[in-house]
Amino acid sequence: MPFIRVSANVPVGESQAEKIKALLGQAIEIIPGKSEAWLMVEVEGEKALWMAGSDAPAAMAEVSVYGGADADAYASFSGRVCDILDSVLDISPDRVYVKYTETEHWGWSGSNF
Repeated sequence: MPFIRVSANVPVGESQAEKIKALLGQAIEIIPGKSEAWLMVEVEGEKALWMAGSDAPAAMAEVSVYGGADADAYASFSGRVCDILDSVLDISPDRVYVKYTETEHWGWSGSNF
């Protein structure tokens, strides 16, 4: 049950958002037990977002997961997220933060896992 929110300070067209969604769907399998079948993705562009005092292209990816994973899986996934945002939106990896949140309670279809 992962959820990924990507916020960027550059315009994101519909085809770019679809490509990001598809690539994240493939990449999520880096995290053990996670798959595109349960993935929800939100992509927002043209956000008021500054990094290190600059409004140069930047992005924040927030990754919420039910349960958790080890540091190596998160590190690998962070690398893949940066690659995706660089290739699709031309945002340099050093201008991307990836934040992870683990939760033990996750609701779906009227109940919790």
